[in-house]
This record gives sequence, structure tokens and C-alpha cells, in this order.
Amino acid sequence: MAVPDYIRDPAEIYRQSFETVQAEADFSHLHPSMHDIATRIIHACGMVDSAKDLAGSDRAVEAGTAALQSGCAIYTDVEMVRAGIIERFLPANNEVICTLNDDRVADHAKNIGNTRSAAAVDFWDERLEGAIIVIGNAPTALFRLLERLDESAPKPILILGFPVGFIGAAESKSELAANPRDCEFITLKGRRGGSAIASAALNAIAHGSKT
Repeated sequence: MAVPDYIRDPAEIYRQSFETVQAEADFSHLHPSMHDIATRIIHACGMVDSAKDLAGSDRAVEAGTAALQSGCAIYTDVEMVRAGIIERFLPANNEVICTLNDDRVADHAKNIGNTRSAAAVDFWDERLEGAIIVIGNAPTALFRLLERLDESAPKPILILGFPVGFIGAAESKSELAANPRDCEFITLKGRRGGSAIASAALNAIAHGSKT
């Protein structure tokens, strides 16, 4: 049996994909600045209904754009998020940092009785002030970041909170939305999330910052 004919032109695939998202998704509840982010998130996961769970502060995109243009650091919870960030979109050669595999993390995780993802957050302070945080895997990383902010850690300008899973994901994102600790934020409520979605959100802001 022959393989059915399919579209081979990448530009046409891209065009039709975004056209489909625009035709099928409902962005009516979102701030206009969030439409590009919603589009890229849907494109990343193939779930049009994810738009209804997207939430964020009204100045999130504006603040993230300005921070990227000023050369802010970007912290990610896992290497998969880091790998998904499109470097050519970054307007100021922004450094993308993941401390999960830092040699100090495993011992620190044991000392604080938490996951490696949470322990890695404790090594973000050097450039945390005014940074953008992109969390796409571990709810414990988001919880730990919020704990650190309650302990007067330096404040990032924007938190992109997209941890995924059944234990703690919905709860950590709910806490972020309810009390973002004077930071701008974008999140996807509920269990859905993941590295592709998190990096897609950052890529949307970065792409817009260069146009």
C-alpha cells in the first residue's frame, strides 16, 4: 500500500498549521498580547482546547519582550526546555541557563529533602533579578521558585510556568496564578504542560521581540 500524498513544503505546512489554529481556537478570553503565545502553544501540542486553560498577567508579554531586548538571562528547569528555545529568535544573544546537571545539585537535593529539579533552583540567584524563568517539566521546581521568592530571593521579571503531570502540576500552576509574587506570569492551568509548550511560549515572545 502506497504512502498517501502529503505536503512537503515546510513553509506551506507552517502556513496551514497556523491557519488551522486561527480557525479552530477560541482566544476571546485572552488579552490580545497572548494570542501569538496561544497559537504557538497549540501548534506545539496539537490541542486546540488548550487555549481555554491559558492564563497570564496583562503585562507579561510586554515585560518579557523588554527584558529579552535588554539582554536578560533565561533560566530553564530542564535541558529539554533549553533545547527547545530557538536561539536565533533571541534579540540580544540572551544566555539560556539550566543548572539541573550542576555538580552541586544532587547533594543539595539530599540536604534539603527535595527533588534535583527543586534543588537546581537554589543556584539561580546570580542572575535571577530581572530574568525570565521557563519551567516545562517539574512542579517541584515551580514550587521551589515560589518558596524562594517568599524568602526574598531576587525577583525574575517573568515566570513561564508549564510543569506537567499528575502530582503537583495543577497545584503549582494554580499557586503561581493566584499569587505570582509581584512577577509577571503565563501558565497553562491543569495537568497539561511540558517542555515543548514551555519553550513555545518563550519562542513566541522572543520572535515578537525581534519584529
